[in-house]
Amino acid sequence: MNIFGIGLPEMALITIVALLVFGPKKLPEIGRSVAKTIRSFQDASKEFEDEFKKEAQKIEKSVTMSAKLEAANDLPKSEPVNQSSSTESSS
Repeated sequence: MNIFGIGLPEMALITIVALLVFGPKKLPEIGRSVAKTIRSFQDASKEFEDEFKKEAQKIEKSVTMSAKLEAANDLPKSEPVNQSSSTESSS
């Protein structure tokens, strides 16, 4: 198990030190507080990531649309076929 680059032995040591510093009655309250803080950071990070992806998709769609329009404008105009000249040459 590896959370935030901290392995299981390091987590056990941190828990023991926290238990000695804060005591067994205060530790669950601190744990809940830390968990809520981490959860709020995760939620904010997820929201930021979603907004970033949405904006990136909008930009990508806009660029694709612009490229398609530019490609359509660069196509050479075809000349209309003159039907009268083809009938005259066959006579």
